[in-house]
Amino acid sequence: MVSRGPLKAPGRPEPVWTTACPDWAERIVAGRSLIPCAPLFPQEAADALAVFNSLRIVDAAGQLVGEATLPWIQEFAATIFGAYNPETGRRLITEFFLSVAKKNWKSGFAAGVMLTMLIRNWRRSADLSILAPTKDVADKAFGPVLDMIRADNQLYRLLHVRESQRQVTHRTMGATLAVITGDSATGSKAGVVLIDELWEFGYQADAADVLREATGGLASRPEGFVLYLTTQSDKPPAGLFKEKLRFARAVRDGKILAPWFLPLLYEYPELLLKAEAWRDSATWRITNPNLGVSVSQDFLERKFRENEELGGEHFSGFLAKHLNVEPGNALRADHWAGAPDWITCGTEPDLSLAQLLERCDVVTVGIDAGGTNDWMGLAVIGREPGTLRWLVWTRAWVHRKALEYFKDEAARWLDFAADGDLVILEKMEAGHAELAQLAVKVQDSGKLVKIGMDPAGTAKIIHETLIFAGIDEQLLIGIGQGFRLTGVIKLVELKLVGGGLAHPGQAMMDYCVANARTESRGNATIITKAASKGKVDPLLAVLDAAECMALAPPPVDVDALIPPADDADVAAHAQSGPAEFW
Repeated sequence: MVSRGPLKAPGRPEPVWTTACPDWAERIVAGRSLIPCAPLFPQEAADALAVFNSLRIVDAAGQLVGEATLPWIQEFAATIFGAYNPETGRRLITEFFLSVAKKNWKSGFAAGVMLTMLIRNWRRSADLSILAPTKDVADKAFGPVLDMIRADNQLYRLLHVRESQRQVTHRTMGATLAVITGDSATGSKAGVVLIDELWEFGYQADAADVLREATGGLASRPEGFVLYLTTQSDKPPAGLFKEKLRFARAVRDGKILAPWFLPLLYEYPELLLKAEAWRDSATWRITNPNLGVSVSQDFLERKFRENEELGGEHFSGFLAKHLNVEPGNALRADHWAGAPDWITCGTEPDLSLAQLLERCDVVTVGIDAGGTNDWMGLAVIGREPGTLRWLVWTRAWVHRKALEYFKDEAARWLDFAADGDLVILEKMEAGHAELAQLAVKVQDSGKLVKIGMDPAGTAKIIHETLIFAGIDEQLLIGIGQGFRLTGVIKLVELKLVGGGLAHPGQAMMDYCVANARTESRGNATIITKAASKGKVDPLLAVLDAAECMALAPPPVDVDALIPPADDADVAAHAQSGPAEFW
């Protein structure tokens, strides 16, 4: 049943629809449909579903798709197929996004949709592609396609399979469906593109360029579309995946109007996440819509217990992949005790350094820097008069070549750079100079009492830069690291628990805090770079600044620092210039 190409003139006005589902939280808990709109062209949806449902699933005792799948799959497939206007040859919804836990027939759904599009395609020599982030994912994506073709003699005669090339060609129309990886996407002319395991693209620095190449063919294929399929990332979302996930949630929630983009996300509502509802197996159907069909409750319960016992990344990874829980700060057994409370203290989203200096009566600075591939971290802590609450502001710098050394982290670091919190440099000397300028700005406020930093490593270089920039050397002190930070670590933890510390909620700091690992040595608790799972330099800078603030310095009377100007001063200023005046 081949789809029709465009007619010469449309016979009716196109429909009006929305892809927002603002009541999704109530729907998902009640087990109701999350699809925000019915198929825009019901007959087109019905015709395509007839093909989709006639495909065979080999791992379900030879059942047809229509016999083995649940309503949510039927509804989502109908919405995709039914977005095509056969009168104009134009698809009205051109991007679809599905986020769901593992083992919920995602690969089978991908194979069914793409084979249906290949069978019903009306454009001769058309290209369709499944884009995978790695060869392993590509092989797994092609497997269900191959199985469905081999299970149906009629389909096997219609389609020519080149297994070694992961390619299927329609013998009559000459159209081709290929499973490709990112390095094969250059110059793609595909009009229908399925992006598999989008989360893995989030950690590829060139992902945006790869997807741009892979989807470039849609510019001349108005009947085409892009379908994104993904599980949750086993690390905090980054790069392209983070951007697309954020956009999908905003469209779903009605915050962004994008009728061409339809998101379908099986994830826990925020209130249930905060209550750790995922610990109750009765809630697992929320993120596993195929529970009882392609995914087993017994399997999930067994793996939950196993990974909970293992703790750390094992448990975090299980929650991400099988319950679609986005990795958070408090899921690892050896995490810093202050990590869970750090996010909740991000109550000052608009806090800038200038605002901190204006609002606080005393300010301290912490600096932490390491080797060539390390970050250099700066932290400023100000104390609010009256409440004695600490306000924290941070920034970090890194040499560009470190992104090549830490390729798996590069995409996330670029996100932090886009936020303005991490500065990526060609020469670290430029970072030293910028850090010194910020320190001078704090000193010029008249409220700076101490600058604390690790006396080891590159501190001597930074010390020299600060002095030449005009920092009073008496303000500089060395802060002992390792077990010597035990007291201030506990103090910061208490500040966080009691709401006595606030910060802007920077993603960069969430990352550093999540990376921090603690070790117990006797009665001491230490946070070390060696034990931590990633960069923690800005957090150590916070501890250095906190050590200075822990001395409870008295308020600085800024007005007393500037003597009142009399007529003689003004006259002297007019003759000698600003520099001599001050």
